Amino acid sequence: MLPIDAAAHSSRWRRRHPVDKAVLGLGLTVLAISLPPWPGAALVLGTALAVLLGPAGVPARRLWRAYRVPLGFCVTGAVTLLFQVGGPDAFVSLADGGPARAGGLLLRTSAASLGVLLFAFTTPMSDLLPRLVRAGVPAPVVDVALMTYRTGFLLLDSVRRVREAQAARLGHTTRSAQWRSAAGLGAIAFVRAFDRAARLQAGLAGRGYEGTLHVLVPEARISPRFTAASLLLLAAVTAATLGLESPLS
Repeated sequence: MLPIDAAAHSSRWRRRHPVDKAVLGLGLTVLAISLPPWPGAALVLGTALAVLLGPAGVPARRLWRAYRVPLGFCVTGAVTLLFQVGGPDAFVSLADGGPARAGGLLLRTSAASLGVLLFAFTTPMSDLLPRLVRAGVPAPVVDVALMTYRTGFLLLDSVRRVREAQAARLGHTTRSAQWRSAAGLGAIAFVRAFDRAARLQAGLAGRGYEGTLHVLVPEARISPRFTAASLLLLAAVTAATLGLESPLS
């Protein structure tokens, strides 16, 4: 199980309905994209971080391990706005207004990423995907997503076991041995993926699969109080952004 999925299953908000958490997490993401980068996205970033470390109870170290990957993409995308290609002075030079655009993009993307992580750290996929059928998503699409999600964990476990076996047989001692081990690992993962898919198809056929997987979903109800509090928080962030933007402008 991936760390972020393990955190979602042990979250304080594990038993809350996904709609409650979607209003808060995805609402913050929408605000990060739609409000001005400063101070809007900065306020969204601080709010999402406070909720993650506070009421949601996400450990700071685990949050950083998950956040540093999208943050790297955010920084990479922002750096490109600092430069321009072509021009009278040089082939590559600093862009006019590049730092402002790069800072705005970095604030927007990093804040939006935290909003998505707020939803991911509190909502297991096993709780979300079966409920999508009630929201109008075709059942076969949800079934494929469930199977892909489950198969992904099985393949990751197989890769981990193969790597441990290779390390125990001194398969990572030299550079050439590492390349051979990597090639063997890729071949084994490729073969096992097809083998698991074939066995899964045979198992579903043997159980009379008719186009819909019936999955038990934990009972949960939408909390009007939680949803109202989330909407008030989003409204407060929006009002604070508009109030701070007026004096700055």
